Amino acid sequence: MDFLPPDLTAYAEAHTSPESDLLRQLNRNTRAHVMAPRMLSGHMQGRFLSMLSWMMRPRRVLEIGTYTGYSALCLAEGLTDDGLLITIDHNEELESFARSYWQQSPLGAKIDFRLGQAATLIPTLNETFDLVFIDADKRNNALYFDLIFDKIRPGGIILADNVLWSGKVIEPVKASDQDTSAVLAFNQKIQADPRVENVLLPVRDGIMMIRKR
Repeated sequence: MDFLPPDLTAYAEAHTSPESDLLRQLNRNTRAHVMAPRMLSGHMQGRFLSMLSWMMRPRRVLEIGTYTGYSALCLAEGLTDDGLLITIDHNEELESFARSYWQQSPLGAKIDFRLGQAATLIPTLNETFDLVFIDADKRNNALYFDLIFDKIRPGGIILADNVLWSGKVIEPVKASDQDTSAVLAFNQKIQADPRVENVLLPVRDGIMMIRKR
């Protein structure tokens, strides 16, 4: 996931607004106590999500894949006063961990956690979303995109994380595994979809930014 030389990464982070104390604590404790900490958005990506949220001032945000709640807090920063972020995850073991940090933030009241399978829960959502962040199992990226597309307003933004998949997208020898194949297929699906405009940003492990026409 680290494509830049470490010194350039450190320079970029040093010239990026810092995490809040709460986010820094959540970052540190996720890495110390939770399995697969690379799933955490972290400082640089978190500030990108926050910046985009502030630029859009969304009223409704959907996050698919909660993990320990870091990205939810970042995305919630730019919500309107009556805004709401719905975040979906099937891992009940991390729910209390994430909630313990949300409860320490005034943004916690704007975060609505839904426990369950995203493919089952998304069709039940009776909302029109301004911003969607897809950061769950990569094999279902295309499914999640299809399920949420009609729930996004025209001009709304969809973000899909890990679309460079640690560089495997350009290594044919490694493209035979199911996850890499799914990421490649998703990227091509978006590129060929006339209903959207998209840009693949080499931020951390790659973020596909998609605007619904």
